[in-house]
This record gives sequence, structure tokens and C-alpha cells, in this order.
Amino acid sequence: MGKVRFGAIFVFSVCFLTLPAFAQIAAHNDNGDHINIGIFGNYFREDVTSTDLAGLGGRLSVNLTGHLQLEAEASYNFDQVFTEGFTTPGDPTITFVRTNFRSVDGLFGPKLMTGRGRVRLFATVKGGGLSFHFDPRPANFNTFASTVDNLRASNVNPVLYPGVGAEAFLGPLGVRFDVGDEIYFNHGAHNNLRASFGPVIRF
Repeated sequence: MGKVRFGAIFVFSVCFLTLPAFAQIAAHNDNGDHINIGIFGNYFREDVTSTDLAGLGGRLSVNLTGHLQLEAEASYNFDQVFTEGFTTPGDPTITFVRTNFRSVDGLFGPKLMTGRGRVRLFATVKGGGLSFHFDPRPANFNTFASTVDNLRASNVNPVLYPGVGAEAFLGPLGVRFDVGDEIYFNHGAHNNLRASFGPVIRF
């Protein structure tokens, strides 16, 4: 539990600490569309456990040019349950239990846009970290092996996220949809579908 709290605090702290730098960049940007702030619903399909996760997140984007933004975001995916198999040493019997599972991530990187019109398409490549959390293991085993030991042992994983999307605005208010592959690295690369949708305000 301590590792999970540390991972979550670290991810959100990194995003929060970028705010002064973003504000300074925006202060030197004399165009009308300086900063975008949004919240979103998040869908994440985890590769190893084949688990569908859903949650909420927030993002902050600052324009560097008319076609380029720097963007930071973080999301938390709520508790989900999946079936997991366990074996005890020397015993071929496999026992299946229900495991509670959740994740938190933080991403940062450039966003390349078609422009600043009412409707614009974009592509992005971001780096960051992804932290998984499992509830305590079943108490009926003294020692056992799990099918997801790698995820348990390495709680925070480096991430590369390439994605594309679109956003549409009516004045300062808009909506945004994006989809991509949130690739995390834990004993190899794991590809995970990620999609988000939500409102955006620009000023």
C-alpha cells in the first residue's frame, strides 16, 4: 500500500510541478489560445490480465506554436476484479481466486495539431509512468506463485504512449477524444489500448 501511495503522489506531483513552467510559457505566448485544461473519462485494456479498467483523469496543455503543445496528464482507473490462478510449491493444484486491481498513470509530452480552428486533429507521443495496485493476496496460502507476479513485483513501470485524436470547440468550450497504445515495460513491452473522452476549456 505504501508503494502505491508513493507512486500516486509521485505521478501527480510531477504534473503539478509543471504548472509554473507552463504558466511562464503561456505568458510569452501572445496568441488567443494559450492554455487548454480538460477532464476525461478513461478506458484502459490491460494486456497481461486482459482486464478492462475505467477511471477519470485531468490534463493541461500549453501552446508553444500554432501547431504544437506541451501536455501533462494523469488518470486513475478504479478498482476492477479478475480471476487469477495460484499454485503452491510442490503442489500441482491450481487455485483460482478473485483479485482486486487498479492503476494510476502520469504522462508528459508534445502534441502536434492541425491548427487552432474549431475542429482540429492531433497526434501525440508521451512518456511517463504507470503504477498498478493489487489488494492483499488471499490468506489461505503461506507461499505460492501467481500468474501476475511481474506486475506485483514491479509496481511502477515506464510508459510510452503514442496516440491520435480530435477536438472540437465552440468558443472557449470544447470536447476531446483520443485513442492510443499505452505501452508499459515490465519484463518486455506490453501493448494496452487506451481511450479517453471529455470536456476541454481553452483560454
